[in-house]
Amino acid sequence: MKNKQRFTLAAELKAEKRDAVPTEPENQDQSNSGEPATQAQQVDGKPVISGYAVVFNSPSLKMSTNDGTEFVEMIDPAALDGLDLSKLVLLNSHNWAQPLARADNGTLTTSIDDTGLKFTAELDPSVSYAMDTYNNIKNGVIGGCSFTFDLDNGDDTWTQDTASGQVTRTVNHIKDLYELTTTAIPSYGQSSVQQVIQIESRSYEKFINQEKDDNMAKQTIIDPNSNENKTGIPAFEQYVRTHGETRDGLKTDGASAVIPKELITPVFQLKQSNYNLAQYATVKQVSSGSGTYPIATSQQSAVLATKDELADIADVDANMFTEVPFDVKTRAGKIALSNEVVEDSEVDIVSEVKTQLQQLVDNTDNTQIMGLLTGTSFAKATATNIDDLKKIFNVTLDPALNKMWLVNQSGFNYLDTLKDSEGRYLLQPNPTAPSGFTLLGAPVVMISDKLLANNADGTFPMIAGDLSQAVAVFRRNQVTAQWDKFDQFSQGLSVIVRNDYEVIDKTAVINVALGTATATPAPAGK
Repeated sequence: MKNKQRFTLAAELKAEKRDAVPTEPENQDQSNSGEPATQAQQVDGKPVISGYAVVFNSPSLKMSTNDGTEFVEMIDPAALDGLDLSKLVLLNSHNWAQPLARADNGTLTTSIDDTGLKFTAELDPSVSYAMDTYNNIKNGVIGGCSFTFDLDNGDDTWTQDTASGQVTRTVNHIKDLYELTTTAIPSYGQSSVQQVIQIESRSYEKFINQEKDDNMAKQTIIDPNSNENKTGIPAFEQYVRTHGETRDGLKTDGASAVIPKELITPVFQLKQSNYNLAQYATVKQVSSGSGTYPIATSQQSAVLATKDELADIADVDANMFTEVPFDVKTRAGKIALSNEVVEDSEVDIVSEVKTQLQQLVDNTDNTQIMGLLTGTSFAKATATNIDDLKKIFNVTLDPALNKMWLVNQSGFNYLDTLKDSEGRYLLQPNPTAPSGFTLLGAPVVMISDKLLANNADGTFPMIAGDLSQAVAVFRRNQVTAQWDKFDQFSQGLSVIVRNDYEVIDKTAVINVALGTATATPAPAGK
């Protein structure tokens, strides 16, 4: 089934500035009023927006099926049960090039209550489109939310009230929730809504076919788990159980059953590490392909000079900013899918490919950032014991840096075996750290050995310092495209990103060779 975008009218969007999450619960009386409640508090801190992206038991706008039949949609309170929200992203107007917050870096938090799915997002005040969104919500220009989701067959039910004729579709379980978004809901009438919001659903076709056969009283309800009027595997099972007496919906050849092909609906995803190192770097949205971006230097050591009465104020002899040059490069990839595969598959294969293309974008970020971190721009050091690590942490790195330890799997395992003089493990549990552990009070981030390979001499690579001070990611835009290739009876899908990756401060991180060398690395070029 295709991904679906839904508007949430009772979004109760709020915009405020605060430096901590309030301890008192917010008033829930307006959650189903249909009017966005907007407020702003002038308190120093980061801008925060909140609201309900999904509202339970709230009828949608009038929708229509492909044949023009009108219906309304409801989200069942159990529709989000068991759903993984740890990778959820909040976007600006469904634009993946304009993310506002994300769950896996802590800027987006969600909770489910009796009303629906509530979110709170902490925005970056240095991102221009994020502040535009914040101000539009505060001023009442944006008052709605939307979300993109997917269902498996059988995850919805249809009912019709015989008195009013109203058809209602209830979403019982959401398979995937791809993103939440803030949006300005246009004021269109029901007739234009029917032209804009349409749905393609096999479950609706079942509903119509059943309606023709059954004599409805007050309601007609289709049970997605029922075996009636089904063909394929359920009918074959009925044939076997009844020793061939029941053949409804099953093709037979003489007295033998033609064994149907099994339909496998979900795509089996191999488990793999899923992260983007850009969340630790400084990310800036730029409006041109090249230029320089002023970033305040961390090496500021100038002091104010003593001034005599009525004397001129002396100039400060210091470089306040570092001009970081950027030159955006275009990186792209495409894939072709035959229309036979798209049409014959029970899976929304196009959606699955788009998800994989987004993974390619994350992989590109990771490779480019890791190339800078392990290159020649940053100093190198060795650490064979905990005292060496303490010296790097306490002396070599500036105390003002927001330090972290970035290690691969092998390096993490090595750290996990280190003990102090009293036999206590040096890695300390900390649920707020990405790996669940801290070292010398700084969070430890573990990534795959495939992305950060072990050194040739047998030592383990470690990057210590502040990645946000070390690397800048300049994002121009990201575009996904889908088109028909008529000469090949196929569909083309592509993703294009325009980014640049640059070093900010060469003293912000250090490349550490962790452990004792066990092999002599081969000379360069051998």
